[in-house]
Amino acid sequence: MINYNGRKFRKAVADDKAPVAEYHQDGNLVWAEFAGGEVRRGSLTGICAPDGTVDFAYNMVLAGGEVISGRSVNTPQLLDDGRIRMHEQWERYGRHSATGISYLEEVK
Repeated sequence: MINYNGRKFRKAVADDKAPVAEYHQDGNLVWAEFAGGEVRRGSLTGICAPDGTVDFAYNMVLAGGEVISGRSVNTPQLLDDGRIRMHEQWERYGRHSATGISYLEEVK
């Protein structure tokens, strides 16, 4: 199992103002907090499978006051430089419901 404790991730094609999530882990429980750019505050909580895949729920408040929540399944890929890239399959609930795929990369 990958240990995510203390690792930081942000969108793979993001600029320096994009939110950075700092992950924590206790056994198979994984959680993170993030902020930056248009995100005032966000968090996620989920379970890590033996292969490192994380299934979690997330929520965030944007700069304009919008509250967003959803679910995501993130599958890790080890990069040549030792960092992790996460293939993120997400769904957003509520007024702005949507689904999609994005990528997160570990920030060293």
